[in-house]
Amino acid sequence: MNLPKLYTMKKYTIVAAGIPLYFITGLLSIYALTVHPTKIATFVFLFTVMLGLSILMIVWAARKKLLIWSILSGLVFFIAGYLINSKIYLSREDGRLIPEITRQPGPSKGHTAVVYFTHGEPETFNPIGWLNQFREFDQQGIRFVPFIARPLFIKSLRQKYLEVGQSHHRQGHIAMLKSLETLYRQQGDSTTRFYISFLDDEPRPDAAVIRALNEGADRIIVATVFVSVSNHTAEGKHLVELLDCEKKYGVKLVFADPMWNSEILASAFVDKVNARIGSTPKNQVAIALIGHGQPKEWDVEFPTETAQEIEFRDRIMDAFQKDGYKRENMGKAWMEFREPKPYELLDKFNKEGVKKVLFFAAAISADGIHSQADIPALVGEYPFPPAVEVINLGAWNDHPLVIKAIKERIDQQLAGLL
Repeated sequence: MNLPKLYTMKKYTIVAAGIPLYFITGLLSIYALTVHPTKIATFVFLFTVMLGLSILMIVWAARKKLLIWSILSGLVFFIAGYLINSKIYLSREDGRLIPEITRQPGPSKGHTAVVYFTHGEPETFNPIGWLNQFREFDQQGIRFVPFIARPLFIKSLRQKYLEVGQSHHRQGHIAMLKSLETLYRQQGDSTTRFYISFLDDEPRPDAAVIRALNEGADRIIVATVFVSVSNHTAEGKHLVELLDCEKKYGVKLVFADPMWNSEILASAFVDKVNARIGSTPKNQVAIALIGHGQPKEWDVEFPTETAQEIEFRDRIMDAFQKDGYKRENMGKAWMEFREPKPYELLDKFNKEGVKKVLFFAAAISADGIHSQADIPALVGEYPFPPAVEVINLGAWNDHPLVIKAIKERIDQQLAGLL
């Protein structure tokens, strides 16, 4: 028997014995990063146990003078497990319910349906919207978060939910839709029916349109409750247009325009500030309009998103100036991807000696993670003196002028359908 060869084989068997541990640890790392908050403790515990066993295996291999081989195999198979499970996780299908179409072809004397379509954000952690977004960008060749870093991105999203408890976005839009319906009823419309829909929550816009079809609608207006034309509005429009309502069912369907050039919506911002400044003179009040922002690479596909978001905030500042506020005490900043960030704008306000600073998540239609956590955190980075009051006025939300602005958009389309 060749004893040196046998000894060598036994040594490398130690290295091979660690491979399943390293691979499983890599698999578990994805679960630890991405599972629902209620399962974090379980999977972090399992990951920690497997990581500890992997480290012990490497230490044992080091005592057998196989440290380098053991570390290399550990890295290779941990990464393999990480990447394989990343691929599985990021390939999850959108499991949201799409109802069966029971509507029969042909015209009907039904009702007018308003499908209220907005971004959407689940009340508790659910990353399906971002998983869909990753796939969409990959198909379009738009660079956004390298594949290997996407589980870490999902973890950061989960962390924001942990910080705020839950997103108010869904309930905010449900309240806004209820106010919209109430306004129609007050003005004598007793027949139009209203349907909520979200790009990243339940129900999807195509599901809401199907419900309207099944209930006999013969005219459908999709109210686009977004600030600008963007990949979000395009995706929702695509889902709805696949239903081919007019050709298959004789049902007219139109899309209301986004809200970027609404004078009524701009006036809602002024009304909110006027209600909060108290006795502070308008020339001592500063207003920060903080937009969302998108990477410059995305502007190649949807330049309207950035351009219209900028013009929207310029329109708001025009409305404030007409109401007596100082233009130099207003400004635009971006939450991410663009400059300037809020800190620079807030520093300018502080140097002007203002007494109150009011800030908006200007592009967000109803409060959610961005207006509840991201933007307040950015504003909170600036060290204002105690004498300066800083007030978060959040997103558009359920304000009478916001509802009136949405109705105006719907009515513009309704006039062409009657």
